[in-house]
Amino acid sequence: MLSSDDFLVQLIVDKGLVPEEKVEEIRSRLVNPDDLTEAPRKLVDVVIEECGLSQDQVTELLAEEFSMPMVSLKGHKASQDALRTLPRHLANRYEVFPVERQGNSLKVAISNPLDVDGIDSLSHVLQLAIEPCVASSEEIREAIIQHYGTGEATVESVLDEFSEDDKKKDSFEAQMRDDESVAESDAPIIRLVQLIINEAMKRRASDIHLEPLEKRFRLRYRIDGVLLEAEGPPKRLQLAIISRLKIMANISIAEKRIPQDGRIQVTTEGKDIDLRVSSLPTAHGESIVMRILDKEGLMLGLPELGFLSDDQATFERLISLPDGILLVTGPTGSGKTTTLYACLNYINRPDRKIITVEDPVEYQLSGINQVPVRAEVKMTFANALRSMLRQAPNIIMIGEIRDLETAEIAINASLTGHMVFSTLHTNDAPGAVTRLIDIGVKPFLVSASLRAAMAQRLVRKICPRCRGPYEPDSRELRSLNISADMTEGAKFMSGKGCTYCHGTGYRGRMGIFEVCLVTEDIQRLIYDAVSTSRLRAKAREQGMRTMREDGVRKVLAGLTTIEEVVSITVGDLD
Repeated sequence: MLSSDDFLVQLIVDKGLVPEEKVEEIRSRLVNPDDLTEAPRKLVDVVIEECGLSQDQVTELLAEEFSMPMVSLKGHKASQDALRTLPRHLANRYEVFPVERQGNSLKVAISNPLDVDGIDSLSHVLQLAIEPCVASSEEIREAIIQHYGTGEATVESVLDEFSEDDKKKDSFEAQMRDDESVAESDAPIIRLVQLIINEAMKRRASDIHLEPLEKRFRLRYRIDGVLLEAEGPPKRLQLAIISRLKIMANISIAEKRIPQDGRIQVTTEGKDIDLRVSSLPTAHGESIVMRILDKEGLMLGLPELGFLSDDQATFERLISLPDGILLVTGPTGSGKTTTLYACLNYINRPDRKIITVEDPVEYQLSGINQVPVRAEVKMTFANALRSMLRQAPNIIMIGEIRDLETAEIAINASLTGHMVFSTLHTNDAPGAVTRLIDIGVKPFLVSASLRAAMAQRLVRKICPRCRGPYEPDSRELRSLNISADMTEGAKFMSGKGCTYCHGTGYRGRMGIFEVCLVTEDIQRLIYDAVSTSRLRAKAREQGMRTMREDGVRKVLAGLTTIEEVVSITVGDLD
């Protein structure tokens, strides 16, 4: 059965708007792209773009083929009755717009007449007869924004509900704690906290920082690794907001002298989100940091992490080995956990038993046994590992190797036929060897068990909607030692800044990697306990690409910018 995209392409060909030979040429080009780093594109989008077709032409074709009226939403004023009948969340979910309400029927604009199931579902949900008409998807999106607005409350609109009355201000904490009769939708402070979380999700933030300063209550979101300040609540609401968050995280609101940790589970935009909450007493009140744990962000394949084709092939071979240790290294926030979970997703099959030990278990993975560290009952990494080995696993993942005892058990597990994944905090890949020896592991055990160490950092990706060609000057090229011959065929890009990327020119992040394979020569050097610089020199001789060199490749491919790579990496030492 043809998909809606294939159907539309075939319809365009049948109507004689585009020759079939041109479509086949585009199809073969998409199947075998010249640039493997470019994001995949739909055939129908490329055909429309390259063959000079307009959205109106395509919409007219669909309307004629399905005998549906065509409607233009430009300048259309929908009635309030129609807008009330079809709420914004349903308009977004089904990609439709209400044109007119007449009795027990609703006329809606749709962009995909093939989506019969969607139209039937909408009719069932609204308990109305649906009269579809055809409009372009762009017009539908613009009409939704124009008529529904943002569809959400703003910080300003919620703050307007607060009185300047000090008595009301002082009653917030008591209200949150004692008045069970207050509905969540009626309590402004509850909706304000929910709005802060919703805004973080909308901006794709990884952390929410609420910081009490002397005269203001600062709100910042960490987006793509960079802290961006947002308009914060007034200082007078500081105590109420902190109390509400502590209640949600199930930690004591009476204790303000010591740090506390908790967890919040919320549903926003139809997704279940976990927030790891940390409170820290400061001079002007408690600072709250919430780490957003979005499970969907971990279901990544290796290409989405930022691997180019050659590095991906090497890494796939490494994680498919039957035994040994693979270490992922880097500072906090460099994406090590995401990489490990991507590895587990890649090798997770019914014929393999995978057990992880983590502190804490932040994400639940289907088909994998996950063991949390519990120091209060002496369930440490080492104790958990001993018990795990009696469970006959094929693959073990250790959240972090922190001490000699954990390292020795992990190494013994790898030497007895288990594949072990773990992380270390080191600056580069060869440094993982020195780190293991520093904590007390015998060099001959490291050389026998370690298969590879991979260091990584995260760089921001150029926004796909506002990216454009960019010509770097000689100073920028020198900063990454990019020679003239390297620039031949290069695609230097930069983002101009748009609403999609909130004016930053970047959206999303990708990894840059340094993979040190433990060959026989490297094994001998490890056995001799040589310095990190000698290990690094030998690895470079054998073809190890540094993180900065990997970053340069991604700059030349137009995926990130020179500025990003320079700020994240240091100069390579040969």
